[in-house]
Amino acid sequence: MLRRICISAVVFLFLFSCENKKRMVEPAVVIEDTVDSIDFVEDTIFLIDPEEPSLPTTGDESFDDFIYVFAGDTAFQRSRIVFPLPYYEEDTPLKIEKDDWVHDALFVKQSYYTLLLDGEEELDHPHDDSQTSVQIEWIFMKDRMVKKYYFERVDGRWMLEAINRRPIVKKKRAEFVDFFVRFVADSLYQLKHIREPLEFITTDPDDDFSIIETTLDTEQWFAFKPILPDDKLSNIIYGQEVLNESPYKIMQFKGIGNGFLNTLFFRQKANGKWELYKFEDTSN
Repeated sequence: MLRRICISAVVFLFLFSCENKKRMVEPAVVIEDTVDSIDFVEDTIFLIDPEEPSLPTTGDESFDDFIYVFAGDTAFQRSRIVFPLPYYEEDTPLKIEKDDWVHDALFVKQSYYTLLLDGEEELDHPHDDSQTSVQIEWIFMKDRMVKKYYFERVDGRWMLEAINRRPIVKKKRAEFVDFFVRFVADSLYQLKHIREPLEFITTDPDDDFSIIETTLDTEQWFAFKPILPDDKLSNIIYGQEVLNESPYKIMQFKGIGNGFLNTLFFRQKANGKWELYKFEDTSN
């Protein structure tokens, strides 16, 4: 594998990356941060077409199949919610009746969704048909709040059984979220928290089955980096152990129907400061 690239190769990679980024658009805000799900804004325009014949009819073969149908089909969604739905606003228990439920598109109207992981081993965590419990999170970064949807598979059918909204309570996650808010908003701060040179892994433009390992300086990072969310992050917990106190955080950007895949690797150093130490762009 290459460890250094010459100027001409950098230019080629830059042009390749820029072409690849054209697939990505600024994400749309799809869910309002409100106390009660009944206040969500209904919108019937989806990236997922419920009439598309390639979509599974029930989506219960895997959670990923299920969640796209659930988010894109209003009638299907209502049939897969346990009503009255328990909704916890911190420690205040509430209930949402079926007649008060408004369709929740989750993240499927965005061009990508994010995963927030606690170590590289989670990148290889298997997602298999034996899973019976999965949670989806919205992490509202500036408010330091987490809204979590609890899905359970009962008698072979995935059902939404509860939602809660609470402050971020785990220290490392809260510290990372505070860091990331500033990292996104302040370019000078961002510069000071990027390892130089930055480890960079990308697909070989001449061979989709090979990768190139090299490094980027900070100027190249600003040319290659994805659009970073400044409001909220999505996350899916597929049953893996959540190590909130891990000094490592991995943010993965996964495109919805566009082949986009970027991964940012952060770590907290001994002095308590977070840094971006590796960046992968393996989009296809």
